[in-house]
Amino acid sequence: MTTRQTDQDALREQVRARYAAAATKVSSGQDGCGCGDGCGGAATAGESGFGAELYAALDRDQLPGAALLASLGCGNPTAVAELHEGETVLDLGSGGGIDVLLSARRVGPRGKAYGLDMTEEMLALARANAAEAGATNVEFLKGQIEAIPLPAGTVDVVISNCVINLSTDKPAVFRETFRVLNPGGRIGITDVVAEDQFSSEDRAERGAWVGCIAGALSKTEYETQLAAVGFTDISVSFTHQVGDGLQSAIIKATRPTDATAAAVPSAARRELPVVHQSGCC
Repeated sequence: MTTRQTDQDALREQVRARYAAAATKVSSGQDGCGCGDGCGGAATAGESGFGAELYAALDRDQLPGAALLASLGCGNPTAVAELHEGETVLDLGSGGGIDVLLSARRVGPRGKAYGLDMTEEMLALARANAAEAGATNVEFLKGQIEAIPLPAGTVDVVISNCVINLSTDKPAVFRETFRVLNPGGRIGITDVVAEDQFSSEDRAERGAWVGCIAGALSKTEYETQLAAVGFTDISVSFTHQVGDGLQSAIIKATRPTDATAAAVPSAARRELPVVHQSGCC
């Protein structure tokens, strides 16, 4: 095993352990701990712009309390994705299930909402929340966002809430996202994104990988990596500051209907380099 792979595995385990602790806290009736709070002291602790307050009051009123306590994101991707009746949605890093449950309501009984998470404790919490909400058009899957356990062309929309910055192999996430989308499908993501003037070394100095800082892509890096796997109509729009040089952002992009015209050839995608950002903790 290479040193890089060992480092990536160690970072992934730190993320898994942090969010397992968050789920355990929520299950015991306490607030969770994610990018913006607790469980090891993220560098963004105390900053605004994380958690359930980012959802409209109507959305909050329709959800189980545990789903709200487990809300650890930096935005509301179900609002930016403009979901429609009958669509199939996939939430990458679904946590306690808040975005899956909201998506399920928006796509209705003819649609479906998948949640993907690598943490057993979060999956158990999400399934309990779905049962409490009476949601029948949801399914939670265990797996990693770098290797999505769904066939190609399965979903219409991919959403994610402050999770992709935690991945140690973001090009793989974008390749997999492109693969599982139907031609014409789209992404509606919220994530922590660095301002372009801050290098990867600057981000590492400002905080931990598990605190959503060291692993954050810059705006230009986000745009470049999405384009490299074939996405078009790419936009990365800052919404509010969550730290020094760090913004919550809305990321949108489309898989072209004529995917062969815009997609990078498979060999080129395999050669796409991993952006290995330094520093953690």
